Amino acid sequence: MKKITLILSFLILAFTVTAQADLKGLSVDDKAPNFSAIDQNGKKFNLKSQLKKGAVVMVFYRGQWCPYCNKQLKQLEDSLYMILAKGASVVAITPEKPANVAKTIAKTKATFPVLYDDGLKIMKKYDVAFKVDDNTIERYKKFGVDFTEANGANNGANLPVPAVYIVKDGKVIFRYFDVDYRKRAYIVDILKHL
Repeated sequence: MKKITLILSFLILAFTVTAQADLKGLSVDDKAPNFSAIDQNGKKFNLKSQLKKGAVVMVFYRGQWCPYCNKQLKQLEDSLYMILAKGASVVAITPEKPANVAKTIAKTKATFPVLYDDGLKIMKKYDVAFKVDDNTIERYKKFGVDFTEANGANNGANLPVPAVYIVKDGKVIFRYFDVDYRKRAYIVDILKHL
């Protein structure tokens, strides 16, 4: 059974990586585009306003159905006091609709803002959004993941590369960008750049 799961995971990864090959994301020293969105508590988050308080760690995640995303967000929550101690804050951005953001919060206990990116506006500005190909859509459906259901009709079968940017003084000072959704930025690397 483990061998079959490993083979399926490899096939899903192969199809997904192909769809993401054209994405580059922002680079270190790029100007960080401003954005506003509503968090899980109904509070407006504005990047420019938040940057006046210090650096912002921006995390793009795929959805509450992704165990790698949940693990990353939980690690960020567990390390939040160290990030805050450096004068920085954390914000997570997702294409999943608000009802599913609530599921993410329940799974990860995240207390930092989690933003629903309606229309993929933020993800497109940061060049992390990609359309999931039809083969991958069908494969994920077999595992009970329907992207249109998870993200709503407006965001559909689109996901972000699970990237991390640290923004300070309006510029990207750190980036972690890997199309392999299983690989994530280490907390120690994030802390080192704050």
